[in-house]
Amino acid sequence: MQPDLNALAVFALVAEERNFRAAAVRLSVTRSAVSQTIRRLEESLGIALVLRTTRSVSLTEAGERLHGRIAPAVAEMLAAMEGVDVLRGRPRGRLRLAVSSIAERFLAGPLLAGFIRRYPEVELDITVTDEEFDIVAEGYDAGVRLGEVIAQDMIAVPVAGRERQVAVCAPSYRDRFGIPSHPAELASHACIGWRPSPKSAPYRWEFAEGGKEFSVAVPPTVTTNDMALMIKLAVAGAGITFGMEESFRPAIGRGELVPILEDYCPYFAGFYLYYPSRRNTAPKLRALIEHVQRSGRDDPPQKQRSHI
Repeated sequence: MQPDLNALAVFALVAEERNFRAAAVRLSVTRSAVSQTIRRLEESLGIALVLRTTRSVSLTEAGERLHGRIAPAVAEMLAAMEGVDVLRGRPRGRLRLAVSSIAERFLAGPLLAGFIRRYPEVELDITVTDEEFDIVAEGYDAGVRLGEVIAQDMIAVPVAGRERQVAVCAPSYRDRFGIPSHPAELASHACIGWRPSPKSAPYRWEFAEGGKEFSVAVPPTVTTNDMALMIKLAVAGAGITFGMEESFRPAIGRGELVPILEDYCPYFAGFYLYYPSRRNTAPKLRALIEHVQRSGRDDPPQKQRSHI
């Protein structure tokens, strides 16, 4: 059977968007054209790939299997086609990024605003998420995460200098309940915890002592996936919370939060922009990589990782 590459590309987009209308908008065609293409593909394969309702689209088991196999190949084909633009030196098109919610410097605004001004023909599509997944299989061009959790087969470029996680509380909490002198004492305090998703266990707070790393499973009185809520609760005196120092810096500067247990909070290599190893990196992604490198020249140097 001769594969219909165009139909497969349309199917990959429908599977990614889970919506015919959204896929049609991205392809600049009608919703009917997308639906007909998928129907012809299903007829040629002799099996249903998508389940249609009035409000959503989901994949059948066959659809899930097909998408899992073709998504990386479709991404490679799109990247190869966009690579032709290198000859014209015009980064353009949709650039999909999956960014950790605590990558403060990347998400703060100035870095991305500067990129948009410099490359007006690039459309940034940013998903802020802390769930772990294969960015290639999900159709993303790149991601931003802490270096320690990035797969070794990825290219990774530092976004900023060293980072560290700290424990903080409000002066009002400190004055009422005191503060722990060691992380092991956190169990006797009210703690505000974090989890990346509803199905995940609360994050274990990570410290170091005498050059050895260890973690503490605090029993949180509140658990959330929203750093902004954690900060608000901590400022209101609800308890001790833990996260990236950069996230707490504004509140610390205003005197609303105070860092504690600092002797147990070492610095480490921070966030990286990472992307799959490809011979021809799309101009839009290459432009972002170079923009990140330019913006980080004033930060302490870090060793750039490379794929194995």
